[in-house]
Amino acid sequence: MPAHVLSDAAAALGERPHVDIATVAAPISSLEEFLDPSCVKALRAHDGSALYFSRAPVPWPRDRLVDGRPATYEGALRHIGLYAYRVKSLLRFAGWPATPLEITERLEQLRALEYGMRIHVLVLSEAPPAGVDTREDLERVRAGLRER
Repeated sequence: MPAHVLSDAAAALGERPHVDIATVAAPISSLEEFLDPSCVKALRAHDGSALYFSRAPVPWPRDRLVDGRPATYEGALRHIGLYAYRVKSLLRFAGWPATPLEITERLEQLRALEYGMRIHVLVLSEAPPAGVDTREDLERVRAGLRER
């Protein structure tokens, strides 16, 4: 993870005393990524506050479908699994049981939203290097390391 992403997330939290958590997202770069359930999508309000996170392709471009599939992914954001917490927010979050949306989507940040926490979503101009979320991702990284 580039160091500036960490410092930008921390700064986003520091600049917003009313926010409990800050996280980052980046524009989705392909239709394949948009449709991939291992790519978590972030939806945010005009002020940057999180509205929802989903493994589903959202926002769904209802009027731009071809044969039932999206023809666009414009405006869609990929959530980068990095968080900046206030200590009191992290302690509260860790003490709460999993919630229905968290269990359904398998996304822990939904627990924070369901309990009323405020999450700020900072949008990066470009995505940081790909993370390791699946076995395929692990094999991709291993192959890259072998090439070096």
